[in-house]
Amino acid sequence: MTQERVAEEGADWNGADEDGADEHLIREAEKIAVALGRMFPGLCEVVLHDLRHPDHAIRAIENNLSGRQVGDSATELGLARIADPQYPSVIQNYPNQFPDGRPAKSTSIGIKNAAGEYIAALCLNLDVSVLSPVTLALSNLVATDTEHRDRPLETLRDRTARELRRAVETRAAERAATPRSLSREDKKALVRQLQRDGYFDSRDAAQTIADLLGVSRATVYNYAK
Repeated sequence: MTQERVAEEGADWNGADEDGADEHLIREAEKIAVALGRMFPGLCEVVLHDLRHPDHAIRAIENNLSGRQVGDSATELGLARIADPQYPSVIQNYPNQFPDGRPAKSTSIGIKNAAGEYIAALCLNLDVSVLSPVTLALSNLVATDTEHRDRPLETLRDRTARELRRAVETRAAERAATPRSLSREDKKALVRQLQRDGYFDSRDAAQTIADLLGVSRATVYNYAK
């Protein structure tokens, strides 16, 4: 056998190896496409494009939302990757649209072989038209009336004597003092703050505050005015 013939057969063998490796890679990607599509039924279309055959590139399509079929041609992104190996491998969260006009959010992931050539692309197309009403409903659900935003009408916790004592001691400590050693003006400011925070709504709160500050119950009410 001549050296030329050996070289030719070696090239053919290497080409066959590359084709086999590429096919194996695409089959593995197909498993991912199927799994992703079945994880988001009715919501996210997952398409695997075989860029080795752009005229009939769609190798697999799961959770079909666009109406395309296996064997359909490659998209503009696929053709761009075929033409330019330096084209970005991941294009994420770009706006798109299904044929019927529904808005979509898409991500396209290019898959290269060992030679650095794009051989496939895995594309995810999320139907955001399904999510928009849900988002609006949730926004309306958690919205509150702005009229009472500055001062809450109520607090949903029990204003116990222990919690009241902690609040008084904390505010006194912020002034480097004990509750009883606070000045008259500081005591007045503290009582008014406690009133704004809703502590006066609990039973015997005024007497508890009076005991902590070392003043009479009547003085506490006077401070609160």
